[in-house]
Amino acid sequence: MDGDLVKIFKAIGNERRFLIMNHLFGARELSVGQISELIDLSFRSTSKHLSVLVNSGLIKSKQVSFNKIYFINPKIPKDISKFFQS
Repeated sequence: MDGDLVKIFKAIGNERRFLIMNHLFGARELSVGQISELIDLSFRSTSKHLSVLVNSGLIKSKQVSFNKIYFINPKIPKDISKFFQS
């Protein structure tokens, strides 16, 4: 459990990834392109940040046609999700 929490806090400890989480909580589902526009970062750099979030277990993805869509993992700890809910 402690290892999981360390991964989570390392993932959201980055400002861009924290922004991504905020946007995903607000929008529910976003594509890489949409996220890169929202956080003003290249597609490639955004994809790297998304990979960190996926590997931490905070978000998940699904393939829809030619787009990869990202969304909040519904099983993240409630204490973590409180940071992102307004």
